[in-house]
Amino acid sequence: MKGQRAENHSCFFVPIRGLNPWFPSLAPAMPANRFYSPFDTATLHERKVFDGEYRSAFQIDRDRIIHSSAFRRLQSKTQVFLSGEYDFYRTRLTHSIEVAQIGRSICGWLRQQRDILDDECFIDPDLVESTCLSHDLGHPPFGHAGERTLHRLMEPYGGFEGNAQTLRILTQTLFSEGRAGMNPSRALLDGVLKYKTLFTERPAGKTNHYLYDDQETWLDFAMGHQAFPVELTPGKPRNGFKSIECQIMDWADDTAYSLNDLADGIRAGFINVTNLERWAEKQSLDASQAEWVAFLCKAIREDRVEGRLNRLIGDCIRATKLVPTANFLSASTKRHQFELQIDPALRSRADLHKKISLELVFRSPQLQQLDHKADYILQQLFGVLRDRYIEPAQPKGLRLMPETLETEIAAAPDANGRARLVCDWIANMTDRFAFRTYRRLFDAEFGSITDFV
Repeated sequence: MKGQRAENHSCFFVPIRGLNPWFPSLAPAMPANRFYSPFDTATLHERKVFDGEYRSAFQIDRDRIIHSSAFRRLQSKTQVFLSGEYDFYRTRLTHSIEVAQIGRSICGWLRQQRDILDDECFIDPDLVESTCLSHDLGHPPFGHAGERTLHRLMEPYGGFEGNAQTLRILTQTLFSEGRAGMNPSRALLDGVLKYKTLFTERPAGKTNHYLYDDQETWLDFAMGHQAFPVELTPGKPRNGFKSIECQIMDWADDTAYSLNDLADGIRAGFINVTNLERWAEKQSLDASQAEWVAFLCKAIREDRVEGRLNRLIGDCIRATKLVPTANFLSASTKRHQFELQIDPALRSRADLHKKISLELVFRSPQLQQLDHKADYILQQLFGVLRDRYIEPAQPKGLRLMPETLETEIAAAPDANGRARLVCDWIANMTDRFAFRTYRRLFDAEFGSITDFV
C-alpha cells in the first residue's frame, strides 16, 4: 500500500490471484527464488512452453536478447567514438557487455546482505543481465547525437527517445514476427523502463526522457495495472520510480560510462595531463575531487590508466547496499521493496569523471564536428524518406526502402504511424550503414548496380 512500510523485510512468496506465469516450475534440484513470484514472470501474451524447459523466465529473456539482430547491431554503433575508428575503442555492444558484468557483480555483492537476502531469496543476476544487455538496444546510429537529431525530426510525429525505442524493440519489432517483439516478462519490462512519462505528458520545457504514447499498454502491464499515485507526477518524480533491477542497471551503466569511456578518451589522446590539469584549475574542486584528478594524472603519466580505472569498478560495486522502502507496488513485488543506496563519495567521483569526459572529449571540436556530420546525414535521410513515405505528394514513387517495410507503411493508419516505421528503419541502422545509405542516395560518384549491401 502507498505510504505503508512492510513490517518484515525477510523474503516471502506472494501468490497473485488471477495471474498465469506461463512457466513450469523449475526442477526440484533448482529451488525457486523467493524474491520473485508469478507477478514478476508474467507476460502480456501467453508464451509457448516446451516440454522439459530447463530455463527460468529470465534466462529465456536473456537468451532471446543475445540471439537478436538488434543486439548484434550494437557492435557497429557509436559509444564514444564512431564505430570502426580503431578496433580497441568501445562500441555500444562492448559497453553493454561491460554493464552486464558490473550488474551481475552487484547482484553477487548484495546477496551477501544476509539480513535481507539469502541463497533462496536474492536479486536474480540473469534478470539484471538481461536488463543491462538490452538497455541500449534502442540507440540509433551516431550515439546521443543521433538520438537528439531523431528526437527533433520526430517531434511532430510522437518523438524519438532511446529508452522508448528499446521498449518498442522488445515488445513490437524484435524478430519481426507479427510485430509482437519477444513478449518479455513483466520484471524485464520494468527493469528497462528508466522513464515512465508518456510523450504527451511531458512537463513544459522538458523535451526528452519519455515513452511513446502508444506504449501506454506496456507501461500499464509493467505496473501491474495499478495507477500511479498523485505524488508521482509526470516528469522527474515518475521517471525516478524504478525497480531494484532498473536501479542496479542504472548504476552499472554509470559506472561503465564514468570509468571505461574516460579510459577511451585518455587512450585516444583527448585527455592528457596538460589539459586535465588546465581544466581542473578552472573548476571549483573540493579536496576529494582534486585528489581524484591527481590520481588520474598520475595514472596517465605512468601509463597505468586501464588497470587503475578497472580497479575502481570493484569500488563502485562495493559502494552499493539495499535499503527497504515502500510504495504503491511493494505489496505486489519485492522488486519495489528496496532502493539501491550508493556511497555518496563514489557517486560524486563518477559524476566528476562524466564531467571530465563531457567537457574534454564530447565537447571537443573533433567530436562536435562528427556530431554535426551525423546530424546532417540523419536529417538528409529522414527528409528524403519523409517526402517519399510519410507525407507523399503521390502514393507511389521510387522504392527507397525494403519492400516489406513499404507494405507496412502503406497499411499504416496515419502520418504518425508511417513516420514511426521510417524512424524504426533509420534507428536500426549501424553507423556504417547510415553512411553508406546516405552516399548511395546523395553522392553521385558512389554506388553501382552491384552495390546491394
